Amino acid sequence: MIGLIPEMFTYPFMCRAFAVGSLIALCAALLGVTLVLKRYSMIGDGLSHVGFGALAIASAMNAAPLAVAIPVVMAAAVALLYLSENSRIHGDAAIALISTGSLAVGVTVVSMTTGMNTDVYNYLFGSILSMSEGDVVLTAVISAAVLVVFLLFYNRIFAVTFDETFARATGIRTGRLSILIAVLTALVIVIGMRMMGSLLISSLVVFPALTSMRVFKTFRGVMISAGIVSVVCLLLGLTISYLHATPTGASIVLCNIAAFFIYLGISKVREKTYNKG
Repeated sequence: MIGLIPEMFTYPFMCRAFAVGSLIALCAALLGVTLVLKRYSMIGDGLSHVGFGALAIASAMNAAPLAVAIPVVMAAAVALLYLSENSRIHGDAAIALISTGSLAVGVTVVSMTTGMNTDVYNYLFGSILSMSEGDVVLTAVISAAVLVVFLLFYNRIFAVTFDETFARATGIRTGRLSILIAVLTALVIVIGMRMMGSLLISSLVVFPALTSMRVFKTFRGVMISAGIVSVVCLLLGLTISYLHATPTGASIVLCNIAAFFIYLGISKVREKTYNKG
């Protein structure tokens, strides 16, 4: 079985999956730390449902999936932010409102047009094979852009994450920065859906951040750890998926769950050692 691992890299689609998947995992983990700390961790789940609705409509129209999904999900991200901050519908209620409505639209469109075909199944659960060369190029470009923007605004994102009032007092335009974070999250969700599926993509946003917070206590430490955990779990998940023919997205999520319990165990051991000392 170990001998099959070098064989993986003889297939172009596996090389593309490893390269692009690593970029997606890294972007999702970095943004996930901010979202979890700001208690917006479920926004990924909500936007993924919006993405499914958009992809279903694109499939029915025979349009390019990402070309339709990207602007729709970006608009939904901004709408979620607006509803949460400027109306009586807050946080999880706003996410539930938009996500369930979008999912209902997607299911209705699918049932009335193409039915539950392979493309729809891939949108729901993800598939390495569903990623065309065009998708790979677009995903790589968007992922690189997200990483660059995140690093450029790192200090401001740090300030907004921990104390938005103080950040506003220092002259940071927190409203615009929040919109930027929402848009970056929307982009990562859309490009990650092709590999992870709309039902599982939010795990890339939430799990690495929660896992790293079990052991690390500083923002930078959690960021670095989350990025490493996310990429390693993705690589392990892809390898397991290839060796055992398991669903890609599910394999990656299970690796993230295993990492969470490993970090939790380390945290418990550290606490016991500290208490004894």
